[in-house]
Amino acid sequence: MQQPVTVHPFQALEPTVQSEISRYTKRLSFKKGETLFSGDEILRYFYIVLNGKIKSYQLNLENGKEQTIFVYREGDMFDTIVLLDGQVHDVMYEALEDSEVMQLPMEEVRELLRTNEAFNRMFFPYLAQQMRHMEELATDLSLYSTAERLIKLLLENLDPNNRLKYNLIQGLSNTEIAKLIGTVRHVVERHLKALKADGTIETKNRNVQILDATKLLDKLKLF
Repeated sequence: MQQPVTVHPFQALEPTVQSEISRYTKRLSFKKGETLFSGDEILRYFYIVLNGKIKSYQLNLENGKEQTIFVYREGDMFDTIVLLDGQVHDVMYEALEDSEVMQLPMEEVRELLRTNEAFNRMFFPYLAQQMRHMEELATDLSLYSTAERLIKLLLENLDPNNRLKYNLIQGLSNTEIAKLIGTVRHVVERHLKALKADGTIETKNRNVQILDATKLLDKLKLF
C-alpha cells in the first residue's frame, strides 16, 4: 500500500487527507541545469520541492538579461499565482542542483483551498511571504545600488527568520547571486573582493562567511 507523502505543507493535515493526497501525487526528479516544464504543465500541476534548489526567473530575449524571482527549496510551493488565478505565468524554471519535487493536479490543490481549513492556515501565510518577497525585490531594484543589494542579501542570508533568504546563497555561483540582485557576475565579484579585502567576509567553495556583521551593517548605512 502506498504510504502518504509528507512534506512541510501537508504535515498539519489529517492522516486521511494526506493518504488521499498521496493517491494523485507524483515524484519528479530533475538534474542540475535542467530546464523544467513545457507546454501547459505549469497550468495543470502544482509543485512542492522535496529537496534541491529550483529557481524561477524572467529573461529578456533581446539583451539576454536574466532576473531570478525565487529560489525554491525544501517545502516551497509553486506556482501559487497560477493556482489562484488560472492564468499563464510568464516565468521560466531551472534546477540549480539535482532536485526532486512532488507534482499535484492543480484542481486537487484548489479543492484543498476550498475545503480544508488546515491547508489554508498553512498556505496563506506562505503566500504572504512570497508577496512580501516580491515587494522587497521590486523596492530593492528601484531604490538601492548594486552594492547595497548585495550587502542586504548577505545579511538576509544569515537571518533564520527570513524563510525565503536564510542560507539561500550557500553553494550558489557568483553568476546566480548576480541574477538574484539584478546585476552581472563581474560586478558581484568586484564587490565581494572589496568586502574580503577589508576583512568583512571570506569566501570558500561557493560559501560566504560573514566575519563582521556589524561592519557590514555600517557599510549599508553609509550608502
